[in-house]
Amino acid sequence: MGTQPVAVGESGAELSTPPGDLTQRALAWAADRAGEARGRSGERHLDHARATIAILRELGVDEAVLAAAALISPSDRLPLREIGAEFGDEVERLVDSMRQIQRLRELHSVVGAGAQGQAETLRRMLLAMATDIRVVLLRLASRLHTLRYHAAQRRPPDAAIARETLEVLAPLANRLGLWQFKWELEDLAFRFLDPDTYRELARQLEERRAEREAFVEAAMRRLRAELAAVGLRAEVSGRPKHLYSIYSKMRSKRRALDEISDLRALRVIVDTVAQCYAALGVVHSIWTQVPQEFDDYIARPKPNGYRSLHTVVLADDGRPLEVQIRTAEMHRFAEYGVASHWRYKERGAGAPVRGARAAEAGQDERIAWMRQLLAWQREVGQALGSAQAEGAAGGAGAAGQPSAQPALDDRIYVLTPQARVIELPAGATPIDFAYHVHTSLGHRCRGARVDGHMVPLNTPLQSGQTVEIVAAKETGHEGPSRDWLNPQLGYVRSPRTRNKVRQWFNALELERATAAGRERVERVLQREGRTALAFEELARRLGFEAVGPMFVAVARDEIGPRQLEEAVRGPAPGAAAAGAPDADSGQPAVLAPRRRAREATGRGDGVLVVGIDSLMTQLARCCRPLPPDGIVGFVTKGHGVSVHRDGCPTFARMADRAPERVIETAWGEEALRGGDARLRRFPADVEVRAADRPGLLRDITEVFARDRLNVTAVQTLSRQQVASMRFTVEVPDATQLARTLAAVRDVNGVIQARRR
Repeated sequence: MGTQPVAVGESGAELSTPPGDLTQRALAWAADRAGEARGRSGERHLDHARATIAILRELGVDEAVLAAAALISPSDRLPLREIGAEFGDEVERLVDSMRQIQRLRELHSVVGAGAQGQAETLRRMLLAMATDIRVVLLRLASRLHTLRYHAAQRRPPDAAIARETLEVLAPLANRLGLWQFKWELEDLAFRFLDPDTYRELARQLEERRAEREAFVEAAMRRLRAELAAVGLRAEVSGRPKHLYSIYSKMRSKRRALDEISDLRALRVIVDTVAQCYAALGVVHSIWTQVPQEFDDYIARPKPNGYRSLHTVVLADDGRPLEVQIRTAEMHRFAEYGVASHWRYKERGAGAPVRGARAAEAGQDERIAWMRQLLAWQREVGQALGSAQAEGAAGGAGAAGQPSAQPALDDRIYVLTPQARVIELPAGATPIDFAYHVHTSLGHRCRGARVDGHMVPLNTPLQSGQTVEIVAAKETGHEGPSRDWLNPQLGYVRSPRTRNKVRQWFNALELERATAAGRERVERVLQREGRTALAFEELARRLGFEAVGPMFVAVARDEIGPRQLEEAVRGPAPGAAAAGAPDADSGQPAVLAPRRRAREATGRGDGVLVVGIDSLMTQLARCCRPLPPDGIVGFVTKGHGVSVHRDGCPTFARMADRAPERVIETAWGEEALRGGDARLRRFPADVEVRAADRPGLLRDITEVFARDRLNVTAVQTLSRQQVASMRFTVEVPDATQLARTLAAVRDVNGVIQARRR
């Protein structure tokens, strides 16, 4: 290509390392550690690396890419951290991205060979390649040599490798204008996937090769002479037609080999665009143009940037001849696409940046590159989806409806103004985009520009769009709108975004509750004349470890005015004689009496404290005691007696620290024998392990329903086809719980069911 490789550092400045030195060091370093290690193809790692480097040198890539090509594998012998320490962060990032892409084959084999597996592969590949075109070049060059190696060894690779090449990598090379890569990848993959058709087509072309070469040589001589006669300096060459291109055209147009118009083709390379059209006139003056067989890709370039003039004429023998006319610059792009002019870094790696205009041009170039990747991802995804739908059509029901949808319909990929790719769920809005970039940006989001135009915040985004958020200044008072949580308004699509918005409002509500509770407490302190009482001491009296939860409890009326006043006043005189802990003496303090309302409803816990009447009790959540379990009590600060099961580890730890607070407790007669069972309900925690299957949760809850047990909480987790479930149920006693658990164990698939 006539360009010299330039080694660039992180800032875009040229490295002091002479060209080729970094690559040689990387090869030597890899040789010391990898030795004779071989890849899946059977080829030595070092041989593969050297061949890949030779391919990349044709593109004029920088030394960092060549060094990365030497260090890609094997990952177990070339640790990433050591690569970064030895060759720098830039080489480490390139190697890491390439290894991520290489692992996609394993992922694909796990997920499946269908469209959904390919969809996941495309997503991960896109995100790995999006930030740096050099990763794409590494991937394509590595795969190209792998196929060349298999061809030389006359040993086909795995069908999955050839299929991925044809379905994913060759379209990528086409989208980026890397024609030389595209044609060779397609031909080699075609050779391995359909060897019989490949050999038959090659045989037919070989039979006519001498005739075709003689004709092309005569046409070249005539065209050179005619161009020189009008003063046009041009390079004229014969263009070979690639086998897969011929096969695709025969299949798509349903034509025989003799009917393909561009088996015989010429290519004309001139200096300027004006000379392209002048040469076209000469061609049409020599031979007769075939109607409707002219394409002006100079005036209307292809989406990937390809530019050239294509025309088909009737040669002297009456058969078609294709002629392509382009400039030298167009030819470089046609052969190497974006790699022909990409500087492999942001602006400044090749030529110095001058002013904002150059920087803006560099940004536009980067965004254009990203959009080419997104277009490739969309095209390949749609093709895979269509293929799967066609394959499923034969097995569809009587209605004939296909069972598959396009592979990538559930995700979109949009760009930041800095050309960073953001993956979002389909239908995502600018608000989803803002929260994905940063939570603070989401909170401050007030507007959005999509491709330079202001749009409403509930506008669904599309893949390939560039999104810029208009944000409020960071003042500490900005925040989202409650309308964003209204599903009918369509502001938010991502569950991640919705949770962040809810968290903001929850934090705001907590802040308001804390302020309101603090105000109430201060009023009580002033009224009681105890303004000197510290909040921390008051929180301790009420059984809180910190003042914040105390303020919230006061604001939410979980602590009533009377209870707060009593805590402010402190223990009454003579409390020590009643048996409660005094702060100075360390003796038990007076405990608050049980609420009369609770006794009136008959929904008390049915626990008696031996030797003390009217004492507030609560069943410990750590062990959930049930009658007739053996129980024991522990005197808490501000919450009465906490009742635990015998053998509770939590109780054992508390008893070790404060044995003076242990108190004897027993179940009351009502809890053990009498009373309305509907009113005597105790919470119990149950754990169930079972083989995961559809309907499992329904079948288990039906058992609870048959036994008239109320389920108040459910937690489920499934790993490796084993479901772990935790239920909180209300039961009258342990005996009933045991009967219910026995019934749960009889449910199909249940491995274990036990009380916690």
